[in-house]
Amino acid sequence: MNNDMLIRVTRYYRALTRLRAIGLEKVFAHNLADAAGVSAAIVRKDFSLLEIHGQKRGGYEISDLISSIGEILGKGESQNVIIVGCGRIGKALMNYTGFEGDGIRMVAGFDSDPVVYSDASNPIPIYPLSRLEEVIRVHKVKAAIITVPEASAQECYMHLLECGITGVLNFSPITLKPMATPSGVTPVVHNINIGLELEQIFYELKFPKEEKLKA
Repeated sequence: MNNDMLIRVTRYYRALTRLRAIGLEKVFAHNLADAAGVSAAIVRKDFSLLEIHGQKRGGYEISDLISSIGEILGKGESQNVIIVGCGRIGKALMNYTGFEGDGIRMVAGFDSDPVVYSDASNPIPIYPLSRLEEVIRVHKVKAAIITVPEASAQECYMHLLECGITGVLNFSPITLKPMATPSGVTPVVHNINIGLELEQIFYELKFPKEEKLKA
């Protein structure tokens, strides 16, 4: 499954869980197409590649789709995640309550500032960086979110790899590149630079797609 298809399938899953929550039992391809921003034909093609089949003119059973797609996305058990860097972005993520519904559990935060990790009012425990390896091992954590300043991002990344982390969502200002871990595993790294994303939006606002096609 390529990345574009993975994004679509994840959107299908989220839409299905919302539809089930309001009491619906069946769904049609065009409903999921609207949720994912694609055509109904692409939904059907994706489901065909995933060997998911519905009923002619009867749509798809929502519970069956959630079960099938959930298995594909590894939703069978809760996935533990940690946050390194508990400043404004880190704390915003820690306070977000929507992860649980997606099977994602924030188990701990880490920070170098004693004032931060001594604060008992946080929704999840925050520890000093010296406890990173211990917490990762105890909670069997495979993924981490980095929200540290630029100067310490690379060092933080390397430390996480040494502790067994194989998936990283990076909010720091620099781009982190996948590199083999001490065990020989190449991690999955997604870099999210909010400034660059906003610049892209402003560029597209200034030069609408029609104008760029004429250029």
